[in-house]
Amino acid sequence: MTAEAAPGRTDVVRTLGPEDEPELRQLLAADPVTHCFAEARLDAGGLGPYAPGGPFWGYGAPGRLTGALLVGANLVPVATDDAARRAFAYRATQQRRRSSSIVGPADEVLDLWRHLEPAWGPAREVRADQHLMVADAPASVAPDPDVRTARSADLAQLFPACIAMFTEEVGVSPVAGGMEFAYRRRVADLIADGRSFARFDPAGPVFKAEIGALSRRACQIQGVWTRPDRRRHGHAAHGMAAVVALSRRRSPLVSLYVNDYNEGALRAYRAAGFRTVGRFATVLF
Repeated sequence: MTAEAAPGRTDVVRTLGPEDEPELRQLLAADPVTHCFAEARLDAGGLGPYAPGGPFWGYGAPGRLTGALLVGANLVPVATDDAARRAFAYRATQQRRRSSSIVGPADEVLDLWRHLEPAWGPAREVRADQHLMVADAPASVAPDPDVRTARSADLAQLFPACIAMFTEEVGVSPVAGGMEFAYRRRVADLIADGRSFARFDPAGPVFKAEIGALSRRACQIQGVWTRPDRRRHGHAAHGMAAVVALSRRRSPLVSLYVNDYNEGALRAYRAAGFRTVGRFATVLF
C-alpha cells in the first residue's frame, strides 16, 4: 500500500488494497443508497491501485478506516469527515486531475471542492443542490406497458438518444475527443446486461433510461430521456414507473438523483413513486 500525510499531520491517506475490503464494505453498508455508485465500482473492480473503476483511497490506519474516496472518472467521497476531506484534497492536489466530476452527498462534495478549488478550479459547473431519491412509495401513475428491456438490435437507435441525453444533461458530448468507441461500448454493455430500458415508436426511441450503477444492495437510475417532440405528454412519469418495476428484478432499492431546478423531472419521479431522502451535489470539469 502507498501512504501520504498532509504537512504537520500524522493522519495518513493510503490506497486501499484487498485486505481493506471488509472495512470499506462496512462504511458502504451504512447507507447503500447514498453509496450505490461507489459500492458498484467496488463490486465490479475490487480494490487496488489499478482497479478498473479507479482506486479507493482510505483515511485512517489499517483497522481504523473512517472514510474513503473513489478516485476514478468520478471522485466520490464515502463517509468522510472534515479531517478526511482535508487529507484527501491535499493528496489529490499533488497529482494531475484525472476526474471529470466530483459527486456524492452535498455536504461532503462541496467541502471537498472548497479544499480542491484553489488547485483544480475553476469548475465548469457546480450543481450544489440535487435530490437523492428512492422509489419506495406507491406510484400515482400506471407503468407504461410499452417500456421494455432493450435488446442488442436496438443499439443503433438508442445510441444517438444516449448521446443527446448526455449532451443535454452534462453540457458536453460523450463522444467528443475520439471517445465514440468507448461510449458506444458502454451503451452496448448496459444493453447486454439487461440494464437499458426504452419505449419506441416508428420514429425511434420515445423514452429511455438505464441502471447506471448496480451494487449488491441498490441500483441507481441514470440517463433518463424523453424525445423532445414527445415531452409534456406523460411519457417520463409512466416510463419511470415501468423502469422501477423492471429494475426491481435486479435490486429492491431503486434510486436516482436529479437537479433541484428540474421541476418537470421531479414531478415525473414523484408520480412514479420516488421520494427525496437526501441531497447530492456535483462538480463538473
